[in-house]
Amino acid sequence: MSGLDEIIHQSTRLRIMAALQVMKKDEWIEFMHLKALIGASDGNLGAHLETLSKAGYIESSKQIVGKKPLTRIRPTPAGRAAYAGHVAALRALLGM
Repeated sequence: MSGLDEIIHQSTRLRIMAALQVMKKDEWIEFMHLKALIGASDGNLGAHLETLSKAGYIESSKQIVGKKPLTRIRPTPAGRAAYAGHVAALRALLGM
């Protein structure tokens, strides 16, 4: 067991990573959709995405569509592995 991942362990980041795990390998999710899924504000979600990005757990793509910004997010292979390790550590801690 590698232990709990302190970056993922924070509740909002855990919800973000859990939401991203159901996505296919090359699939992206739009910022607004992710925001609605996890119930976060723009600023809160943006700050947590920045932390996950700095850790190498997610990548993002920013574009302007019409006159509106479009930000898309997806997990990296390192992020998927870190999430799986965190979940395994939680299960071991809980005796599951």
